[in-house]
Amino acid sequence: MTKILHPVAGAVALVTIATFWLSTALSELFASDASVTMIKTAIPWGFLLLVPALAATGGSGFSLAKGRRAGLIGAKIKRMPFIAGNGIVVLIPSALFLASKAKAAEFDTAFYTVQTLELVAGATNIILLGLNMRDGLKMKGRLRPRQRDRSNSAMGVKPML
Repeated sequence: MTKILHPVAGAVALVTIATFWLSTALSELFASDASVTMIKTAIPWGFLLLVPALAATGGSGFSLAKGRRAGLIGAKIKRMPFIAGNGIVVLIPSALFLASKAKAAEFDTAFYTVQTLELVAGATNIILLGLNMRDGLKMKGRLRPRQRDRSNSAMGVKPML
């Protein structure tokens, strides 16, 4: 069960954060203030899906690791405190602040400053979760390691040392 829960919960978490990020960025660039307000006030409701998905991902990941801390498992474990801290310290408070400001139609400097911070922190978590997903796929053999580029040697050019 844990072997199924972990990748599904991880994918749900990654897709949810990516959806928050993309909807925010696209609404800020192309939509009306009313659309921005709708999106910013809906995002905190998405925490009802995101927080359990992240908790299930972390818990099932630690269970699957069975105490191992080396290699790709170690890399994934080292990223998790930063992902969680970023979410708890930056992303959740930012989303709640922005929802409040948007609901009050206060699109001021504070709103856009926190919005920028939230987009940077969200992109960071998307990248880190993506790296964890990549490492998980490598561990399962579903993603092949990169091969060195040998295109020059195929053309008869010897590599320079």
